[in-house]
Amino acid sequence: QVQLVESGGGLVQPGGSLRLSCAASGIVFSIYSMGWYRQAPGKQRELVASLTRGDDTNYADSVKGRFTISRDNAKNTVELQMNNLKPEDTAVYYCNGRSSVGVNYWGQGTQVTVSS
Repeated sequence: QVQLVESGGGLVQPGGSLRLSCAASGIVFSIYSMGWYRQAPGKQRELVASLTRGDDTNYADSVKGRFTISRDNAKNTVELQMNNLKPEDTAVYYCNGRSSVGVNYWGQGTQVTVSS
């Protein structure tokens, strides 16, 4: 059974930082591309950052220079370090795992709220 479990969300003031973590089980983690998506109220889910099994990264323009995605294949985890958070970063953040043949798995989501 595949499970992706996110943690690390919460309430933070503008300019603050959060670190999201996603623990994967039931997949051969090292061969999966991993990513973080987010969905704000009334908006479509969007890619925030992704990391291939070859460590190639891709970031949404809105988070470049502020967010960093990383993975630990020994621990089956992928993390998202978020710095200089803005109110527009408020959303539910989802962990995604994608196989080489395009099978997608999703976590349950973790809420990030940026507000003073």
